[in-house]
Amino acid sequence: MTKIEGKQIQITDSLTPNAEIETFIKPFRDNIQKDLDSVLAYSVSTYSKTDGHLNTAVGNFMADAVYSEANPIFKKRTGKNIDMVLLNHGGIRSVLAKGNVTKRSAFKLMPFENSIVVVALKGTQVDSIISYLKSKKRAHPISKLKLVLDKDFNVFEAKINGENIDKNKTYYVATNDYLYNGGDNMSFFKTNDSLYNLNYKLRNALIDKFTKLDTINPVIDDRFIQLK
Repeated sequence: MTKIEGKQIQITDSLTPNAEIETFIKPFRDNIQKDLDSVLAYSVSTYSKTDGHLNTAVGNFMADAVYSEANPIFKKRTGKNIDMVLLNHGGIRSVLAKGNVTKRSAFKLMPFENSIVVVALKGTQVDSIISYLKSKKRAHPISKLKLVLDKDFNVFEAKINGENIDKNKTYYVATNDYLYNGGDNMSFFKTNDSLYNLNYKLRNALIDKFTKLDTINPVIDDRFIQLK
């Protein structure tokens, strides 16, 4: 072989569909669309990741959903509880729109195939999480952690489940596999005692949470704030 030639064929609406293929896939497409549009709950307003400073209603909802849906799985397998949840602000890929909430809503919020993992960290590694959140100054979703910064972004208060962080204690932190592997420069997860893969997608946790709720009305609260 002395030469290879190729050309780009753009996929646009101008391409003529293959009728035989379209007929074959139509029942599958229709079934998927029906499933995605099935109503699970109702959102009383539109929630965006840009609505708050250091915490947002939609971010709080997602982090709390990971805790409520993943903790029973983790406890059944290990006999332990998840101590806190940390997700990333950039992982929220859409607003949660006012009106009917469907499976499609979950796919818009979390289009990636990220799975929930639980990482066992010493209190010193949790301190690294606090330092990260303090320095980034972004509304990375958290649950069960309360972080208060002063006006100069120094840590004024940091508690897990209402208690001060013990440097010698092991904490079980739920996150996703992307962040565990260093996404968003979260390198602190790699220094850990144990890793538990729940084989449970973050998106599925959202769908399960939607299914359990009639009305969705998350709020911006005091879990991550800055004093004036």
